[in-house]
Amino acid sequence: MKSSNLLQLSVFGALGAAVAVQSGAPSCVNPPSTLALSDPPYKNFFYSDCNVAAQAVVTSPLPDSDLKQIGPAYTAPSSSGMPPSVGVQGVLRLNDSAVLTLPILGSIRTIRDFVEGPSLLHPIIQAANNFAQDGTGAQVSRLWLDNVTTTTLHFAPCGSSNTSKVTVGKGTLDFTKGDYLVTAQMNYPQMTQLKPSAVLNSQSRGLTTLDPGDTKAVAFLSYSEKLLAGAWRFLTYFGRDSMITALLMEPILSQGNGSAMEAVLGAVLERINRTDGMVCHEETIGDYATFVNMQLGINNSDLGCTYGAIDSSYYLPVLMQRYFVQSPVGQQRWAKFSKTPAGSIDTHNQGLTWGDLALRNAEYIMSKTAAFVTDQTKENLLHLEADQPVGEWRDSFYGIGGGRIPYDVNTALAPAALRSIATLARSGIYPMEKKWSKLADTYAKVWEDKTLQFFQVTIPQQEAQSRIEQYSNRTTFAMPDNPQAIDSDVVFHAVSLDGYDNLTKVEVMNTDDCFRHFLLNTTNDAQLTSFVNQTASNVRRTFPAGLMTGASMVVANPAYGLNPVYAQNWTTGAYHGTVVWSWPLAMMAKGLELQMARCDGSASAPAFCYDSSVYDNVKVAYNTLWDSIDTNSKEVAGEVWSWLYKNGQFQVMPLGVMPPPPGVGGQTESDIRQLWSLAFMAVKRNLSYK
Repeated sequence: MKSSNLLQLSVFGALGAAVAVQSGAPSCVNPPSTLALSDPPYKNFFYSDCNVAAQAVVTSPLPDSDLKQIGPAYTAPSSSGMPPSVGVQGVLRLNDSAVLTLPILGSIRTIRDFVEGPSLLHPIIQAANNFAQDGTGAQVSRLWLDNVTTTTLHFAPCGSSNTSKVTVGKGTLDFTKGDYLVTAQMNYPQMTQLKPSAVLNSQSRGLTTLDPGDTKAVAFLSYSEKLLAGAWRFLTYFGRDSMITALLMEPILSQGNGSAMEAVLGAVLERINRTDGMVCHEETIGDYATFVNMQLGINNSDLGCTYGAIDSSYYLPVLMQRYFVQSPVGQQRWAKFSKTPAGSIDTHNQGLTWGDLALRNAEYIMSKTAAFVTDQTKENLLHLEADQPVGEWRDSFYGIGGGRIPYDVNTALAPAALRSIATLARSGIYPMEKKWSKLADTYAKVWEDKTLQFFQVTIPQQEAQSRIEQYSNRTTFAMPDNPQAIDSDVVFHAVSLDGYDNLTKVEVMNTDDCFRHFLLNTTNDAQLTSFVNQTASNVRRTFPAGLMTGASMVVANPAYGLNPVYAQNWTTGAYHGTVVWSWPLAMMAKGLELQMARCDGSASAPAFCYDSSVYDNVKVAYNTLWDSIDTNSKEVAGEVWSWLYKNGQFQVMPLGVMPPPPGVGGQTESDIRQLWSLAFMAVKRNLSYK
């Protein structure tokens, strides 16, 4: 709603501060779960019970807010419910007159198209909005493209004041100052939500008392059919996100039939591409599925999947090993779990079982990695799909600088997946492929030992000091460039190869070392010692010399790239720029801990354990990282945040209020709660290394 005091209201459902609205729906035995979270200028309210799960976001700009970054406003109900119609109600207070100029009544993807498009609207969806006056109240409703589902957003004056009034204009709703009862309803089937106690294993259920906010958040995103990636922009299935979450949170997640772990694995296996074995990155469901299918001349609302993210496929064997081999509960479950018929959600997979699809995924990985084992050339590394501009977790325009060969997939995910395939084969998971028990290990060794060299960047000490001084001159941070922090040559690994502007290596220092530390126990001592040492140095050095800031560890540092595009494109307003993401903090912290834990005093311990300068460097980095996590503990359950350097210190800032980098049309707000950002419920500081 737009006025002199701009206000934004959005209501989202778990399809992808209120009370429930139920029309003939079953009564709930247990009390509803509610959660209110403030991240100025946004206020988030969560409500869920046995019939409905919804999130409401109210945006009230601060006095110094840049309305060009957080406006224009829109209202978007997308709550899910069990037919007949259910939804949520709440009271909205306007401190000035306002006009609802753009209601979007559709799926999360429809709303994201507008926010991230930017401002992309689909006429066939928007033209279906119907406005109606109801006395002093009014509503806007829309029949979905399936000609069955209806979404309605109703406003009625309420409270002691009788001056409130909403009237229908020309495609708008006009409000006077006052209080309004807002009702968002729809009649779309809902999933089965897991209670907080059902998401956690028996040893961790005390977290519902010790950490009620995060346990409510993880439950809001957890369903027996799948786990959702985040609230609000990603209230749907994302394969990579759910598997990274399960790997990080494995110590506390429930196991067995109907558990959180099996919800993740089942959702991933159900959506595998039966033709080539690739894991689905993101699903298309509901009204947006109908819309997409219509463009293809298909008259149904069947689920669709995108398979452009090449990294997603490599997480699956790792997660399967952790659960079906290493977990006593999982060991007992594979025989039955693998026989689950596929196709109940993704109809393309009818006639197969989840076990069949797991095998096809492993076949895909073995096939894709074979060429590099035979001939270690750049051409035989893993490339993004030819028709896709992105394809791993840094999936924004400047994420990996247009690179075609991503660092994380090649140096960590591929060898980790191969190690897991070998273990799974030895355990009988792939009974027809016993040869993989040795062959996949052979492949893994080559990928572990021979890929880092393609990405390594080494900058002599004096040259490195000069480069960060040049970088500081190109930016407006007005912060110390800290050249004295560079006490040796700077070594890191390019975030990708073959990038924009003819960059052979995209020389952006980054956090993706965490994948190797977390997923692999490398056995090449010379390589491991160098690798763990360079990671530690980059983590502990303060930006722009390294990755650390007062807002915690940034996921990208472009200071060492000579081309001016580095400073221009990887900014504090870029989605994967010099900003802080929560889950890499958790993975890096856990990864460094796992590497130090290998130093058990045995003869088989890695060589770095007996090099005091390297081991101490890793220990300092670990504690520097944890100190920054503790300092920013209020932020870590969110998706991503940015910072300003002001008054001699780093100050945390919401990403949504920062100007976007050149060529990016609009800014994107961070999700207040992101599934993989809840990992700190499970990842804790190991005080024995303090």
